[in-house]
Amino acid sequence: MDSYKRGSHTVWDCKYHLVWVTKYRYQVLGGDVGNRCRELLRETARAYEMTVHAGSINRDHVHMLLSIPPNLSVSRAVQHLKGRSSHKLLSEFGILRKRYWGQHLWARGYWVASSGNVTDEVWAEYIRNQTPPEPDDDFTVT
Repeated sequence: MDSYKRGSHTVWDCKYHLVWVTKYRYQVLGGDVGNRCRELLRETARAYEMTVHAGSINRDHVHMLLSIPPNLSVSRAVQHLKGRSSHKLLSEFGILRKRYWGQHLWARGYWVASSGNVTDEVWAEYIRNQTPPEPDDDFTVT
């Protein structure tokens, strides 16, 4: 319970593994660009109360393991991360403006998977053990 985050009416632990790529898979995220990208992603995550548990910036893609608060959808979180980092990187690095003249650093999509602490079988067993002592209307979980 110590690792859970708390809101005024919620207790949560929502972790997601996100991956997105640069447009055309150009390998532009090395050196200073990669370091600045890491800083921007951390700043954006803090601004929207996300927690970065792990991350990796490769030359043409980004991996992040994030805790995203329940009031923020995954798609909105990715929109904030990709949008702000793209805008700032393109404005700060002339080499990127030359390569990405259309103002789009990142490719359109992303990959996401939720990361839980337990398996589906553990949840199913937990739900089965939550039955009342006397079945109230023959409601069963299959």
